[in-house]
Amino acid sequence: MSDVLILPGLFGSAEGHWQQHWLQDQPGSRCVNQDDWDHPNLERWLHRLECALEEAGEAYLVAHSLGCLLAARLAGRSAARRVKAALLVAPCDLPATEILHPGRISFGEMPTAPLPFPAVVVGSMNDAYMTVDRLTLFGRLWNAETRNIGLAGHINVSSGFGRWRNGYRLLETLKTQTRGRRHIVSMSPAFAI
Repeated sequence: MSDVLILPGLFGSAEGHWQQHWLQDQPGSRCVNQDDWDHPNLERWLHRLECALEEAGEAYLVAHSLGCLLAARLAGRSAARRVKAALLVAPCDLPATEILHPGRISFGEMPTAPLPFPAVVVGSMNDAYMTVDRLTLFGRLWNAETRNIGLAGHINVSSGFGRWRNGYRLLETLKTQTRGRRHIVSMSPAFAI
């Protein structure tokens, strides 16, 4: 069974957040932590994600908000071959997030490279962190299926998302779609015999 790596957003996933429920409810789930949820460091967090993927061998990613951008940063990196699929929920748009939380994040530009693994991007019509137009744009750029679930805010505790059963179903659908997909984790050419 493949692990499920949970990637929270800015400030982490508070008590009662659907990601906290997933950590309890989904066997093999674990959070990819970082040192400071209030001021995340992209390079250190990305390194931890790559280490977690290497340790897991292969895994599914379940990301929220800023965690979606962390997952998208895997494009073009060797660790991406270890990702079976990703569920990217309520990705944040960096310009909007910087306005809402000035000085909290330093993630550079929005990632735009196509993801080399299957992904579903889930968003809403009234998310202060990303408009529907930007959600559609980044879903297309990331080569991901995009799902708009209506008036759901930022799909977090404050918008009424505690234990999110529809999210479980989305992940199970992704797992079913990728079950037959084989990852070849090869050594770099320098180590090939």
